[in-house]
Amino acid sequence: MVDLKNARILISNDDGIDAPGIKILERLARTLSDDVWVVAPTMEQSGAGHSLTLRHPLRIRQRDERHFSVDGTPTDCVLLALQQIMRDSPPDIVLSGINRGGNLGEDVTYSGTVAAAMEATLLHVPAIAFSQFFSGNLIDWSMAEKHLLPVAETLIQTSWPEGVLINVNFPEKERAGGARIEVSRQGQRKIGDHIAERLDPRGEPYYWIGAITSELPKDENADLRVIERGDISVTPISLDFTHYETHAKLTKAFP
Repeated sequence: MVDLKNARILISNDDGIDAPGIKILERLARTLSDDVWVVAPTMEQSGAGHSLTLRHPLRIRQRDERHFSVDGTPTDCVLLALQQIMRDSPPDIVLSGINRGGNLGEDVTYSGTVAAAMEATLLHVPAIAFSQFFSGNLIDWSMAEKHLLPVAETLIQTSWPEGVLINVNFPEKERAGGARIEVSRQGQRKIGDHIAERLDPRGEPYYWIGAITSELPKDENADLRVIERGDISVTPISLDFTHYETHAKLTKAFP
């Protein structure tokens, strides 16, 4: 269990160090602890997934005593924060986000916000990823601002095992009577089924990966369903991808 009053908190994201969501998260985190650090990408890295930069050097730019930008991915940011910037006094917890848009279903495999939490988890630091769902052109951060602190405090006081990160999504609008916190399962919904083809001024084709499919899982406990109902989704994500039932079956097949 982390002592929040005396905790060292690291914040990162995938929308970039100047994004509105990370500024809200930092402001909220400072009500928990005075020792808050920010290490985030210089530019937006949405969809970067758990990618690591290996083919060119990375540069760290220090903005002030506890704010650093990295010209790399969210994974790069957390790795450099823990093993370089804060190596002599590492954080007690990593908070990632607040992402501009939900990270639900298969989104977690593409999300740089979740990837930052993954990297922290791999380096034995507990981590929570926060995302604010929205469906239109304008995002309303009020649900995250209202509910993030009590959710974070409860999670941190409860604690969870190594090898697990927590993925939290806030609904666009809360249900009548107020949003409930529901511990949910990762849903399934494929992103990018529609591919839009266009022509550039030279007549050469280019492509946009299109919209998310609108189908929702039947499982009412799936994170996608929880957000649709106007509740807060809290999903524990394991970094162990092993499917143990198939593992046992294949063990018998290859005696």
